[in-house]
Amino acid sequence: LKKQGSVGFLKPGVKPLGFMKGYYNFSQELGIAVTHSNIEVVCGSDVVFVAVKPHLVPLVLKEVTQHVTGRHMIVSVAAGVTLATLEELLPENSVAIRLMPNLPCLVQEGALLFARGSHAKQEDGALLRSLLHRCGLVEEGPEAWIDIHTGLSGSGVAFVYLFAEALAEGAVKMGMPSALAHSIASQTVLGAGRLLRDSGKHPAQLRSEVCTPGGTTIYGLHTLEQGGVRASTMSAVESATERARELGRKSTAGSRK
Repeated sequence: LKKQGSVGFLKPGVKPLGFMKGYYNFSQELGIAVTHSNIEVVCGSDVVFVAVKPHLVPLVLKEVTQHVTGRHMIVSVAAGVTLATLEELLPENSVAIRLMPNLPCLVQEGALLFARGSHAKQEDGALLRSLLHRCGLVEEGPEAWIDIHTGLSGSGVAFVYLFAEALAEGAVKMGMPSALAHSIASQTVLGAGRLLRDSGKHPAQLRSEVCTPGGTTIYGLHTLEQGGVRASTMSAVESATERARELGRKSTAGSRK
């Protein structure tokens, strides 16, 4: 793949994935052709995103595999479906890439990680970066990191939402109106995240900068530590990662049936 070609998405239903919307959000005129035929998508595209539920990947790829040629790059966003499974389902020497986006791609602030299959070259990875850079941060790593990324960033988004909700509810408990509390909580999470990213500082350093001896923040942090927030968060990432790995084992077993 020497240059950016046409892009197609294989997905059942009508609700678009976040990174799909993020990819096109910068354009005023989408100009997206919609079809009910997966085969038509493959034949008319150079880069094909397999955006289906994990258990549907074998079915969808079986439908289109005879139309996949050397010009195609197949990018799967199905959680847990391994590169080995993809390459087993596709024609020999097919270019396969495994990608894990997350929900903030909707606002072009996503975190995406991809891993290249055995026949995907560096230039294929570069093409994928060029296609998705408007969705947010795009990084490459070994496949073993994809499941970790799922727990850290794919599922991690929900963990942040839970914390934001708890922040707001704490303020409501203390007497602040709900709408205002949620607005301030969301801005607090947004501002803290941006400062963390842009400053390049370790989270612990920024945290220490907020704390003053005997102040409100250190008292609040003490309460969070007593509640096991740090350990619970680490365990949540671990649990989500293990679940992604479990899905991968199931997808491998299912593709061999």
